[in-house]
Amino acid sequence: MSGSFNLPAPSNLVYFQSDNHNRNLLGCYGHSIVQTPHLDRIAKRGARFSNAYAASALCCPARASIATGQYPHQSHLWDNAIVYDGSLPSWMHRLAEEGWDVVSIGKLHYRAAEDNNGFTDEIIPMHILNKKGGVDFLLRGAGEEQVHVGQWELYLDRSGLGTSHYQDFDRKITSKAIHWLKENGKRTGRPWVLHVSYPSSHPPFSVPERLFERYPLEEMPLPPAFAPGDRPEHPAIQHLRKMMDTKELMPDDLKRIAAGYYGLITHLDEQVGEVIAALDTLGLTEDTRILYTTDHGEMHGSHGLLGKANLYEGAIAVPLLMAGPGIPEGIVVDDITSHVDLFPTLVESSGVATNATDKSLPGKSLWPLFNGEAESRVGFAEYHAAMSLNGSFMLREGDLKLIYHVDMPPQLFDLAHDPDEIEDLAGRAEMAETVARLQGQLRLICNPEEVDQQAKADQVAKMEYWGGKEAVLAEKGLVISPPPGIDVKDAWR
Repeated sequence: MSGSFNLPAPSNLVYFQSDNHNRNLLGCYGHSIVQTPHLDRIAKRGARFSNAYAASALCCPARASIATGQYPHQSHLWDNAIVYDGSLPSWMHRLAEEGWDVVSIGKLHYRAAEDNNGFTDEIIPMHILNKKGGVDFLLRGAGEEQVHVGQWELYLDRSGLGTSHYQDFDRKITSKAIHWLKENGKRTGRPWVLHVSYPSSHPPFSVPERLFERYPLEEMPLPPAFAPGDRPEHPAIQHLRKMMDTKELMPDDLKRIAAGYYGLITHLDEQVGEVIAALDTLGLTEDTRILYTTDHGEMHGSHGLLGKANLYEGAIAVPLLMAGPGIPEGIVVDDITSHVDLFPTLVESSGVATNATDKSLPGKSLWPLFNGEAESRVGFAEYHAAMSLNGSFMLREGDLKLIYHVDMPPQLFDLAHDPDEIEDLAGRAEMAETVARLQGQLRLICNPEEVDQQAKADQVAKMEYWGGKEAVLAEKGLVISPPPGIDVKDAWR
């Protein structure tokens, strides 16, 4: 998978993963307000990927793609109810089979700890609720999805000064990670992987005063295209707004949401910093690689949207940072990359031989990019879950980005000139050839109409498995099973 590139020797790895972190909101990605000194340090010591994408704009399918190296249309893990259960090979399985310790601490968002997810140990894991997850998502397959009452209020009512049990859990994850490093970090023999996974920066955006006051409301920028008339309208996005019970966002609300979100990102950065400080104190830094990414982004008001569940940059563009042995310092990789690239990257960097199944995966190792071996890479993502009427697919080629909606008009954006995706070029006569060409490229990856039908059929079948429509409607709208000490009211999707 790496061609002629000579891989460095295997080393320990601390793999930090967060939730809901918009790629633009880090200092190292050029944001002038958000304070992320510890994440910025990773970028300074290593590589920052400027065009990395999630495979899907929702927790469970995105995390399944990271684990398996497969896109949702390949794994059939579509939403927060049809989730990873260990039955597909993961990069964790591959390393564990070769004798590595592959330990996870914190949020995984798979089916259950009882499954063989590939980790040799799962410490305080957070999985979907009752091994069922967001079964209300399954109504989508039958065209009977209900309006998701309450999620909009989660942002409007709980952004700002306060706290949440998620932050308590973050701190517990940090403590457990540092303890594990003290007990196991200096063991001789085969290297180890420690996956440290935080629920932050997932809403609610409630933060204590010391963090909230760092972001004065009068200094908070307003997100692009938040107001009607300033943003492109599209049937898929109109349906999303309807299903999320969307209200119009006022500037004061948006500034408070931004201050809470920025403060929560700084809290997350502090947790990462404590673990990095432990690596330094224990003398492990020089022999340990560090990776940071998140499962998906967060619109936080852009295009008049909160949350994710769409294929705009705010929802699917993700930070990706790597540092440590064999990784050049202070480089920026502009090639288009994806979470599915992590499977081959981690398997290769462990020194484990790739097998036929590994080689059939869509991802490409990131290692050659450190050597300047640019490849022709296109970006791809898809969405088949809550608040979408039909499947949607993203294809990015260079600066051009196509969003293909089944049974709806396509969208086309030029990200070089329009990074906020305000000017939809798809309807212009002079762009017809380009749209057709990109749609042809998309169809080399998958057949969108067939994939849409398959996702909906799988959702209907799963709904019937859980007792049908009435049984699903009776379920609570929760997805995450709270670990000890976490209040159910904070266990939102």
